[in-house]
Amino acid sequence: MARSLRGDTSRGDSYHIISDCNRKAKELRNKKTKNMFLQVMYEAKYEKGYRFELHTFTIMDTHFHLEITPEKGQSLSTIMKWVKQVFAHRWNKEHNTSGHFWGDRFWSRKISSDVDFWLVFDYINNNAVKVGLVKKPEDWEWGGLYHLQHGITRIVTPVTPEFWQRFTGEILRLRVCP
Repeated sequence: MARSLRGDTSRGDSYHIISDCNRKAKELRNKKTKNMFLQVMYEAKYEKGYRFELHTFTIMDTHFHLEITPEKGQSLSTIMKWVKQVFAHRWNKEHNTSGHFWGDRFWSRKISSDVDFWLVFDYINNNAVKVGLVKKPEDWEWGGLYHLQHGITRIVTPVTPEFWQRFTGEILRLRVCP
Protein backbone atom coordinates (compact mmCIF):
# COMPACT_ATOMS: atom_id res chain seq x y z
CA MET A 1 0.00 0.00 0.00
CA ALA A 2 1.43 3.40 -1.00
CA ARG A 3 2.07 5.97 1.69
CA SER A 4 -0.02 9.10 1.57
CA LEU A 5 1.56 12.51 1.12
CA ARG A 6 1.81 14.56 4.27
CA GLY A 7 -0.33 17.63 4.67
CA ASP A 8 -2.05 19.94 2.25
CA THR A 9 0.69 21.37 0.08
CA SER A 10 -1.59 23.83 -1.68
CA ARG A 11 -1.35 26.46 1.09
CA GLY A 12 2.37 26.79 1.72
CA ASP A 13 2.21 25.71 5.38
CA SER A 14 5.31 25.54 7.59
CA TYR A 15 6.51 22.32 9.23
CA HIS A 16 8.83 21.11 11.95
CA ILE A 17 10.76 18.12 10.55
CA ILE A 18 12.92 15.66 12.49
CA SER A 19 14.80 12.71 11.05
CA ASP A 20 17.04 10.29 12.93
CA CYS A 21 20.00 8.25 11.77
CA ASN A 22 19.39 4.50 11.64
CA ARG A 23 19.61 3.02 15.15
CA LYS A 24 20.21 6.60 16.37
CA ALA A 25 23.87 6.08 15.49
CA LYS A 26 26.15 9.14 15.59
CA GLU A 27 26.68 9.10 11.83
CA LEU A 28 26.32 12.89 11.49
CA ARG A 29 29.07 13.54 14.04
CA ASN A 30 31.85 14.92 11.84
CA LYS A 31 32.14 18.17 9.90
CA LYS A 32 32.53 16.47 6.52
CA THR A 33 29.24 14.60 6.96
CA LYS A 34 27.41 17.70 8.20
CA ASN A 35 28.75 19.66 5.21
CA MET A 36 27.56 16.88 2.90
CA PHE A 37 24.06 17.23 4.35
CA LEU A 38 24.12 21.02 3.88
CA GLN A 39 25.30 20.54 0.28
CA VAL A 40 22.40 18.16 -0.45
CA MET A 41 19.94 20.70 1.02
CA TYR A 42 21.50 23.38 -1.21
CA GLU A 43 21.20 21.15 -4.28
CA ALA A 44 17.56 20.35 -3.48
CA LYS A 45 16.75 24.05 -3.46
CA TYR A 46 18.94 25.47 -6.21
CA GLU A 47 19.86 22.62 -8.55
CA LYS A 48 16.98 20.16 -8.30
CA GLY A 49 14.52 23.04 -8.18
CA TYR A 50 12.47 22.20 -5.11
CA ARG A 51 10.94 25.44 -3.91
CA PHE A 52 10.94 25.95 -0.16
CA GLU A 53 12.00 28.35 2.54
CA LEU A 54 14.24 26.94 5.23
CA HIS A 55 13.69 29.18 8.24
CA THR A 56 16.12 27.38 10.51
CA PHE A 57 17.75 24.01 11.06
CA THR A 58 20.14 22.14 13.29
CA ILE A 59 22.27 19.12 12.53
CA MET A 60 23.09 17.07 15.59
CA ASP A 61 25.19 13.88 15.69
CA THR A 62 22.20 11.52 15.52
CA HIS A 63 19.47 13.57 13.84
CA PHE A 64 18.47 16.83 12.21
CA HIS A 65 15.65 19.36 12.62
CA LEU A 66 14.22 21.66 9.95
CA GLU A 67 11.66 24.44 10.08
CA ILE A 68 10.59 24.53 6.46
CA THR A 69 7.84 26.00 4.30
CA PRO A 70 7.42 24.35 0.91
CA GLU A 71 6.00 26.75 -1.68
CA LYS A 72 2.37 26.25 -2.62
CA GLY A 73 2.01 23.08 -4.65
CA GLN A 74 5.39 21.64 -3.57
CA SER A 75 5.29 18.28 -1.82
CA LEU A 76 7.05 18.13 1.54
CA SER A 77 7.28 14.33 1.19
CA THR A 78 8.93 14.58 -2.24
CA ILE A 79 11.47 17.14 -1.00
CA MET A 80 12.39 15.08 2.05
CA LYS A 81 12.51 11.82 0.11
CA TRP A 82 14.97 13.35 -2.37
CA VAL A 83 17.16 14.91 0.34
CA LYS A 84 17.35 11.75 2.42
CA GLN A 85 17.89 9.40 -0.54
CA VAL A 86 20.61 11.50 -2.15
CA PHE A 87 22.40 12.04 1.16
CA ALA A 88 22.25 8.30 2.04
CA HIS A 89 23.58 7.34 -1.40
CA ARG A 90 26.51 9.77 -1.10
CA TRP A 91 27.29 8.74 2.48
CA ASN A 92 27.29 5.05 1.52
CA LYS A 93 29.53 5.75 -1.47
CA GLU A 94 31.91 7.83 0.69
CA HIS A 95 32.11 5.01 3.25
CA ASN A 96 32.16 2.15 0.72
CA THR A 97 29.08 0.58 2.25
CA SER A 98 25.41 0.04 1.49
CA GLY A 99 22.12 -0.07 3.33
CA HIS A 100 20.03 2.26 5.40
CA PHE A 101 21.43 5.53 6.70
CA TRP A 102 18.20 6.94 8.09
CA GLY A 103 15.86 5.36 10.60
CA ASP A 104 12.15 5.89 10.04
CA ARG A 105 10.71 8.00 7.23
CA PHE A 106 10.70 11.40 9.00
CA TRP A 107 8.58 13.05 11.64
CA SER A 108 6.67 16.17 10.71
CA ARG A 109 4.22 18.48 12.39
CA LYS A 110 2.41 21.37 10.75
CA ILE A 111 3.11 24.65 12.51
CA SER A 112 -0.26 25.94 13.65
CA SER A 113 0.27 29.64 14.42
CA ASP A 114 2.77 32.49 14.62
CA VAL A 115 3.43 31.65 18.27
CA ASP A 116 4.02 28.01 17.33
CA PHE A 117 6.43 29.18 14.59
CA TRP A 118 8.51 31.13 17.13
CA LEU A 119 8.49 28.28 19.66
CA VAL A 120 9.69 25.77 17.02
CA PHE A 121 12.33 28.23 15.78
CA ASP A 122 13.59 28.65 19.35
CA TYR A 123 13.44 24.91 20.12
CA ILE A 124 15.44 23.95 17.01
CA ASN A 125 18.08 26.61 17.58
CA ASN A 126 18.55 25.65 21.23
CA ASN A 127 19.12 21.92 20.62
CA ALA A 128 22.91 22.18 20.79
CA VAL A 129 22.69 24.40 23.89
CA LYS A 130 20.45 21.90 25.70
CA VAL A 131 22.98 19.08 25.28
CA GLY A 132 25.94 21.29 26.23
CA LEU A 133 27.68 21.58 22.85
CA VAL A 134 27.62 25.39 22.92
CA LYS A 135 26.60 28.11 25.36
CA LYS A 136 24.58 30.17 22.85
CA PRO A 137 22.55 28.89 19.87
CA GLU A 138 24.26 31.28 17.47
CA ASP A 139 27.59 29.55 18.27
CA TRP A 140 26.44 26.17 16.82
CA GLU A 141 28.05 26.05 13.37
CA TRP A 142 25.50 23.49 12.20
CA GLY A 143 22.44 25.57 13.03
CA GLY A 144 20.31 28.18 11.35
CA LEU A 145 21.09 31.00 13.80
CA TYR A 146 24.83 30.63 13.20
CA HIS A 147 24.24 30.81 9.45
CA LEU A 148 21.90 33.78 9.70
CA GLN A 149 24.18 35.72 12.05
CA HIS A 150 27.19 35.09 9.80
CA GLY A 151 25.36 35.97 6.56
CA ILE A 152 25.52 32.39 5.25
CA THR A 153 22.31 32.24 3.26
CA ARG A 154 23.05 29.35 0.90
CA ILE A 155 20.16 27.32 2.29
CA VAL A 156 18.58 29.27 5.12
CA THR A 157 16.15 32.03 4.17
CA PRO A 158 17.60 35.49 4.95
CA VAL A 159 15.65 37.46 7.52
CA THR A 160 14.96 41.12 8.02
CA PRO A 161 15.77 43.22 11.11
CA GLU A 162 12.02 43.25 11.77
CA PHE A 163 12.07 39.44 11.93
CA TRP A 164 14.81 39.52 14.60
CA GLN A 165 13.01 42.17 16.60
CA ARG A 166 9.75 40.22 16.46
CA PHE A 167 11.49 36.89 17.20
CA THR A 168 13.38 38.13 20.24
CA GLY A 169 10.34 39.96 21.58
CA GLU A 170 8.04 36.98 21.04
CA ILE A 171 10.44 34.45 22.59
CA LEU A 172 11.11 36.66 25.63
CA ARG A 173 7.38 37.17 26.10
CA LEU A 174 6.68 33.43 25.77
CA ARG A 175 9.45 32.52 28.22
CA VAL A 176 8.13 34.98 30.81
CA CYS A 177 4.42 34.26 30.26
CA PRO A 178 4.04 30.60 29.28
